[in-house]
Amino acid sequence: MAKTSEPTIIKKYANRRLYNTGTSTYVTLEDLAVMVKGEEDFVVFDAKSGEDITRSVLTQIIFEQEGKGQNLLPVAFLRQLIRFYGDSMQGLVPSFLEYSMTSLTKEQEKLRSQMSDAFGATAFEAIEDQVKRNTEMFERAMKMFMPFPTGEATGGAAPTAGAKSDTPAASTDLDDMKRQLAEMQQKINKLSDK
Repeated sequence: MAKTSEPTIIKKYANRRLYNTGTSTYVTLEDLAVMVKGEEDFVVFDAKSGEDITRSVLTQIIFEQEGKGQNLLPVAFLRQLIRFYGDSMQGLVPSFLEYSMTSLTKEQEKLRSQMSDAFGATAFEAIEDQVKRNTEMFERAMKMFMPFPTGEATGGAAPTAGAKSDTPAASTDLDDMKRQLAEMQQKINKLSDK
């Protein structure tokens, strides 16, 4: 079937069967996963109520893939994601995750070429580097919206144990930046002396 600008309509019936209105055939979650990988857009509606249930069906596909041993989602990530439900940061998380996945997708070809050129650990270092950059970006975004470390009062109360551990990290980062700035200044001075 030719790709169109309109998403394919999938109807989910009470017996849990999925019906592709574009091809007039019943499909499985595996078929929908193939459509996603082929960048075919679709929307899933409950056949009885007409409710859009695309999000829950896509989540089911992820659940099935994870169940097959194709683990993409680390346990620590899943736990942190669960913690965001009901949190004041919940509204920020979807757009951040979407941005991160878009960035990873854009970098995908570069990562693939590095992996094919590299032997052994070098490929994993490239992936690790990308993950670290995404994690650091996520942490910076979270700190922008959370002026106080978790557990710290907004008044003049003493910081909690968690806040104490965050303070040295922040000062270490500042010290590192000061050190790097001083090193760059020394290099500039050396170049200007020549």
